[in-house]
Parts: sequence; structure tokens; C-alpha cells
Amino acid sequence: MSIPLQCILIAALFLATVPRKSAGEFEQWCVADEQTPDDELQAALDWACAQGGADCTAIQVNQPCYLPNTVRAHASYAFNSYYQKFKNTGGSCYFRSAAMTTELDPSHGSCHFDYIP
Repeated sequence: MSIPLQCILIAALFLATVPRKSAGEFEQWCVADEQTPDDELQAALDWACAQGGADCTAIQVNQPCYLPNTVRAHASYAFNSYYQKFKNTGGSCYFRSAAMTTELDPSHGSCHFDYIP
């Protein structure tokens, strides 16, 4: 078998083993919009962690997502927690225009932002 034919065969085998996502499917996280004032982020953060049902334990003191200790960072974590938990049952990443979706994973260091397909 010739070298070019071997290369094509290897490439075809590789592509056949790579898992594919269905058309239009991509990973999204929900984060605080950079242009939203801190007081609006705080109100949305308070709602997400209370009535909204987001899991905000990771942004408490001595937890992996506490730092940086900013309203924007904590809001991003809470918004994403809510969004991942409820996006498949009608939840959105809106929070009165305080949030937006991103395809860039906002996880950092030991702080992991969940993604649920």
C-alpha cells in the first residue's frame, strides 16, 4: 500500500473515532454581563441563590469559587448554576439583562463551572 493511501486510511479511521456533536449543539455557560452595574448583579445574584434554586455553596467563604471575592465573579457562578440546572426545562440566562451566554468555559483554578448537556 502506498504512503499517501496509508495516510488517507489513518485519517479516515481517526475521524471515524472522534465523537461528534449533533448539528447546532455546542457548550454554553451563563456569566455576568461585564456592562451590568454591581447593584443589579447583586440583586440577580440574591435571587438566583434564594428563590432561583441555584447551588451557591461553592461561592461561600473557604469554598473553591469564593475567590475572586467580587459580585461579578459570584454572580457568574450563580447564574451558571441556575442556567445549567434549569435550561432544559425553560430556564434562561437572562436575569433582567444582567447575564449572557458564552462558549468559553469560565472555570478557573479549582473553581469548576458546570456544563450539563
